Amino acid sequence: MDAAGCEAACESRPSGVRGAAWLSASILAIRHRATLRVSKGKANDGARPTMADVARELGVAKITVSRALSNHSTVKESTRTLIRETAERMGYRLNVSARNLRQQRTRTIAVVIEMTPSHERLMSEPYPLLLLGGILQELTAAGQNMVLTTIDLFSEAPPSADGVILLGQGVHDDAAAVIEATGLPYVVWGAEHGPPERIVVGSDNSEGGRLAAEYLLGRGRRRLLFLGDAEHGEAEDRLNGFHAGLAGSDAVLVANIPCAFTLAAGRDAVAPLLEGGNPGFDGIFASSDAIAMGAIEALQARGHDVPGAVSVVGFDDSPGAALFSPRLTSIRQDWGVGGELLAQKVLAMVAGKAVDSRAMPVALIVRDS
Repeated sequence: MDAAGCEAACESRPSGVRGAAWLSASILAIRHRATLRVSKGKANDGARPTMADVARELGVAKITVSRALSNHSTVKESTRTLIRETAERMGYRLNVSARNLRQQRTRTIAVVIEMTPSHERLMSEPYPLLLLGGILQELTAAGQNMVLTTIDLFSEAPPSADGVILLGQGVHDDAAAVIEATGLPYVVWGAEHGPPERIVVGSDNSEGGRLAAEYLLGRGRRRLLFLGDAEHGEAEDRLNGFHAGLAGSDAVLVANIPCAFTLAAGRDAVAPLLEGGNPGFDGIFASSDAIAMGAIEALQARGHDVPGAVSVVGFDDSPGAALFSPRLTSIRQDWGVGGELLAQKVLAMVAGKAVDSRAMPVALIVRDS
């Protein structure tokens, strides 16, 4: 059995006698492979073994080792035992520092921002600043410190903290997987697309998409665009809600155009569609206000009136929405309250309390676009 097969054996959950026999055979194969490799010499050429070394010995992913040694229920007990035995044999001591942190609290929460800062997407924009404001307010009231970092820096050197708040899951949930591998209590701002035990705070993105569709249909719009990167869970839910809102109508989704959450991306997504003169669409639902503003700029640059020729709905109801020209119709999500909820939930988890995920209500804010 190769590494991929071994890992699949660890993670899957077959039922019945056949499933149990298959899993036992897979574990024996992993045990045999690990024994052969360990017998050739200590991992890492005599250096202190790491989680990656244990994962290599067993042919599984680091996150599987982390979950097993954290006694995570998503890993079979027999597999957890095997991984613990292998780690002990190699001299690896998992989570010594994390265990110490749980016993001797740092009174610090790490806040990790998934987005990569750029000239087009600044850290000083409403997202993430409004979320950070809510988080800091709640942590300060609880007598907690906050360490702010990015996912790239966190993955290289996680700061000492009792728990983690992750702002943004990343494409295909990759950022959340990095945080999960630490074994620390953590809460994510985003969409509930990961394992059921992950605690997520976010907005009801599907309902926001449905509200946008309902509004555009009510304005008589029938040829519609969606702008946004549906590889991000939140944008995917917004698109799915938009589809649901259009169901049963005579409207057509002309195009679903992937783009980043920036003004420039919205402008660049729409501009090529206007080269032939009249646009082949009369309504746009953008998965962020910044994208919507960029789309409007592209339309105005070509002489197309908003909302006369094309109606546009954004998502966020960011502070700039009411100042833009035309004033932007948008789906409102309350980042400030979201930040407070994130802090409350991670502090409860650090204290050993059970918490649930939360999807906050959204609202359509009608303006001029």
